Amino acid sequence: MDKIAVLIPCYNEGKTIEKVIKDFKTVLPEAVIYVYDNNSKDGTADIARRAGAVVRREYMQGKGNVIRRMFREIDAECYIMTDGDDTYPAECAREMAEKVLERNADMVVGDRLSSTYFTENKRPFHNLGNTLVRKSINLLFDNDIKDVMTGYRAFSYNFVKTFPVLSRGFEIETEMTIHAVDKNMSVENVVIDYRDRPEGSESKLNTYSDGFKVLRTIARLYKNYRPRQFFSFFSLALIIIAAAFFIPVLVEYLKTGLVPRVPTLIVCGFVVLGAIQSYFSGLILSTIVQKNRQDFEYRLQEAENRFKNSR
Repeated sequence: MDKIAVLIPCYNEGKTIEKVIKDFKTVLPEAVIYVYDNNSKDGTADIARRAGAVVRREYMQGKGNVIRRMFREIDAECYIMTDGDDTYPAECAREMAEKVLERNADMVVGDRLSSTYFTENKRPFHNLGNTLVRKSINLLFDNDIKDVMTGYRAFSYNFVKTFPVLSRGFEIETEMTIHAVDKNMSVENVVIDYRDRPEGSESKLNTYSDGFKVLRTIARLYKNYRPRQFFSFFSLALIIIAAAFFIPVLVEYLKTGLVPRVPTLIVCGFVVLGAIQSYFSGLILSTIVQKNRQDFEYRLQEAENRFKNSR
């Protein structure tokens, strides 16, 4: 088992990967640096190998697929995940690793948004998207995560070996954050100085398509992790719709004693039944989620035992 493993998922980062590897070797000389090449066409793997990294490949395209492979194959006491585009400072890696190794943090977030991100990043819609995602998650999950979509993080062995990777692309960071919050794992924050990509290096993140994927992921995870609140919202919406159509029928009945719009009344009844069904579906699913949380605690204990036995 490695003491510290630096994980770098890469897709066409030939212009910057050598510098990233050398920077992390300088700051964490005891760390093993793993570069997982995701079908690069610019020689990223060869450059990384010459720079001294352990190079492996993941042929399924997408950052989520690469991270799934990394987490399965590598055993370490502390994992540092970063990008190969030289936007995250290696100088912060030591502090992040110490929070995992000495303070027992399960996830350490490299917080860009509290420092230089909004001035360094030249893509205004990325800025807006990061703010929107952070505020949405903090509101829906009642937390105060400073940076949801940062690619610079540190993890404990327990987090890595119990985190179910479901996303295939860039929405993986959102999934990690919500998983840590929902499972009451220890999350700490380190403010980092973000720097924009050097000239000639291109972002693989599509502002619009990947942005919509992230928002869809938030909605999906909110439904999965907070089903009672999710379905109660739909139940309330259906009740309001039913009431809006029922009140005129009721008023007319009180005035005349007649119900001329019987079809409307029938539809309102079915809508109310849908609202009741939605509410109780949320209650049932919340019981299942609670049972899953209890099972997760057992899996966490098993991971802890494997960790102790492998040291």
